[in-house]
Amino acid sequence: MFLVVFCHSQEIADTTFVNIQDYDKNIVLDMKYATADNFLKQNVYGCEVCFLRYKTVKKLIEANKDFMKKGFRIKIFDCYRPLDIQKKMWVLVPNANYVANPARGSIHNRGCAVDITLVDSNGIELDFGTAFDHFGPESAHNYENLPEIVLENRKMLRKIMKKNGFRTFESEWWHYNLKHGVDENLANFKWNCN
Repeated sequence: MFLVVFCHSQEIADTTFVNIQDYDKNIVLDMKYATADNFLKQNVYGCEVCFLRYKTVKKLIEANKDFMKKGFRIKIFDCYRPLDIQKKMWVLVPNANYVANPARGSIHNRGCAVDITLVDSNGIELDFGTAFDHFGPESAHNYENLPEIVLENRKMLRKIMKKNGFRTFESEWWHYNLKHGVDENLANFKWNCN
């Protein structure tokens, strides 16, 4: 049995940044940039927290409900990312197929993108063929030389996320942007870890 917690003590503007854990405890966090288990090889977030624009959170909750009907839950690797962190990423991987150029900014910097996978009822990640942040052709949505179960998992993930208002980033099976997320302003705030 899963518990969903919603906080509706006041009206919240769709563009407000909120912590997703205040709205749905069924979504699992594994914030990779709050650890050294990432391509930067360092903890650049300080602590595990997932901020997103409220409109992104609402759509993600709806997608998670659809996944839960199938026995899965969303696990998040990354959410809002400060622009200063985007700049560090670009220095290491100046390739727009995998890291957005900070001159334009990422949808992550706007609070409208998530990097996700799915877990089963035991918390075990489904097989998507590559690790998160694998910078190679195997990570692309259209890469076909994968086991059938991987292709089916990617298809399910994509179908449900698109149904709930998200768009893909073609070179990364894990990355989803909220439609029109690019219209939001770039942000560079850092959250308090205390």
